[in-house]
Order: sequence, then structure tokens, then C-alpha cells
Amino acid sequence: MPIGSIVNAATVILGSTIGILVRQRLPVRIKGIIFQAVGLATLVLGTQMALQVGGDFLVLIFSLILGGIVGEIVKLSTRMDALGDGLKARLHAKDERFTEGLVTAFLIFCVGSMTFVGALNEGLSGDRTLIFSKAILDGFTSMVLASVYGVGVLFSALPLFLVQAGLTLLAAQFQTLFPEVLIQQLTAVGGALILGIGFNLLEIKEIKTVNLLPSLLVVVILTFIFLV
Repeated sequence: MPIGSIVNAATVILGSTIGILVRQRLPVRIKGIIFQAVGLATLVLGTQMALQVGGDFLVLIFSLILGGIVGEIVKLSTRMDALGDGLKARLHAKDERFTEGLVTAFLIFCVGSMTFVGALNEGLSGDRTLIFSKAILDGFTSMVLASVYGVGVLFSALPLFLVQAGLTLLAAQFQTLFPEVLIQQLTAVGGALILGIGFNLLEIKEIKTVNLLPSLLVVVILTFIFLV
């Protein structure tokens, strides 16, 4: 049982709920400074993750390029917006940044090394120490994100659970699918995407991070072809 993923999803739901309640009581100027603080912290996190690139740096570059091309061809951003708007309508949510909050939280919670290593440790050895630590961190992070983005962050708990639980179950069945270099490459590409989120938050440059999401699949393929 992926107990760690269940606990992690629960902490995100709890933290997001607190953040949403606090958000309604914050003055505009306080929201503004929180927004900037989250943007700066996101840049730091993305940089730290991107620097963990292992193997060939060209794999990172081509993963982003090819993933971005795929995202543009299939119009992933438009499809995600439509999906988010549909979900928002069903929930009667009024947050303008619902979809952005869901995607941002998903990336921050799901593409770091703690996600992969924590989920794999649980699946391979039953050790939940790391994933429980991540659950605590994600709970506090979700409070801050939800105070900026609103209810979309809360709903990131579902894809978070699916990704982490899936990794745990896969690791339990197929231990050789997750070499260290793959975790490094995934973390680095995820860091690049999170850097894009930071640029968007600080309004430095609009980066189509949603259309770059296929990079996370492309890097797996390229890593197994060239580095494993």
C-alpha cells in the first residue's frame, strides 16, 4: 500500500484548505508580497533542481525542445485550460488562476528528487521516512501556494497521489526501471519547468510551462536511449 502517498495527499489537502481560508482575509498588498516571495523561492528551487542534471546535458536540452514542440503541436496549454475551466465550472469555483494553481502545485510537488526517491524507497524497501518528510514540507508549501492561487492547489492532491502511488507500485514490481541517472534527469527537467513558473510569477517573461510538460516524458525516452 502506498501509505506515504496517501499521507502526502492528505497534508496537501489540509495545507491548501488553511491557505484558502487565510487568503480570504489577506489585504491586497500582503497578497502581492507573498506572490513575489513565492516567485523568488520558486526560482531558487528550480535552479537547485536543474543543477542536479546527470549524464549528458544535451539530453536536458533536447528533452525541453522536443517536449515543447510536442506540447505546441497538440495545443496542450489550450486543452489544459479547457479541462481546468470545465472542472472549475463543475465546482462553481471563482478563482481566475484555478488551472495555473493546479499545474504549478503539481510541478512543485511531483517533479523533485524527493518525490522519486521517496516513492521508490517506499516501493523497494518499505522505508517511508523520506516521503513522510516530503508530506510535511508539501503541507506547509500548499498553505503558501493556496494563499496565492486558491482552490486549484487543493486539487493538485489528486495527480500528486496518482504519480507517487504509481511510482511506488511500479518500484515494487519493476526495480530496475528507475536507475539513478533517470531520477537526476527527471529532476533537472522538472527544475527547468519550475524556473519557468518562477519567471511567470515575477512577470519577468511569460513561459509556456504547460506546453513544456511533455519534456518529462521525452527525457525518460532519451535517457534510456543514450544514458542507460
